[in-house]
Amino acid sequence: MKLLYPLLNVLQALFLLVWGAFWITLAGVGAILTLDGNVPLMMARRFWAPMHWRITGSRMLVEPLPDIDWSKPHIFIMNHQSAMDIPCAFAALPVNLRFIAKHVLKYVPLLGWYMALTGMIFINRSHHREAVRSLALAGERIRAGKSILAFPEGTRSRDGLILPFKKGPFVLAIEAQVPIVPVAIEGALQVLPRGGIWLRKHDIRVKVGQPIETKGLGKADRDALLRQVRGTVIQLHREIGGPGGVPQAIAERGQEGRSPSALSSLE
Repeated sequence: MKLLYPLLNVLQALFLLVWGAFWITLAGVGAILTLDGNVPLMMARRFWAPMHWRITGSRMLVEPLPDIDWSKPHIFIMNHQSAMDIPCAFAALPVNLRFIAKHVLKYVPLLGWYMALTGMIFINRSHHREAVRSLALAGERIRAGKSILAFPEGTRSRDGLILPFKKGPFVLAIEAQVPIVPVAIEGALQVLPRGGIWLRKHDIRVKVGQPIETKGLGKADRDALLRQVRGTVIQLHREIGGPGGVPQAIAERGQEGRSPSALSSLE
């Protein structure tokens, strides 16, 4: 029995690798035949994503969605617990999502190709000018009608507590003048912890909040907007069983995704 569980995990991981390669290839063919970058995203939402938790025997439970005009562009702001968060967001939100991702992902075979094909935004946080250009590109795509998913913590939480938020997505929202939709996820950390490869059975819960308008806001409103959105994500997170967040709201430059003060304290 001691060997059975690790063997099962290896088989699950191998299956998901093959599953991903299959759907990435099929999605690419679909995009080429239809000349539509939305086709691969639709396939990801309906077919690729759900298998990630179903293969573990887990469930994803989505709270009733608010009344949102899904045909209009939004910036979805979500807390980050696990590599499981992206497939969960794809399946939970009834919209084709592009997301802001670390630039190193574009060099991953198949995955990087798929992300580029579907219009994902790669950002190099170690080079400020390149990061600014990436955010400007994201703004162009939002104004063209695309919705963006961002994880403003910049990294996955180790203990489930919501970390300080970076300012970039909020600058982007103000410049694009599109609503921000707060999203909370809880349980993904237990299914696939940060730094681990062993999948576990555990319910995942997702709750989507009401849109927060940015029309009429300017640069001076950025920090207040960040605090408002983060506070809403924390509230949603607690409503689905999460522990909340650390006290520090805004990530210090060079300290993204970490709070140097009292990480173990709740907000």
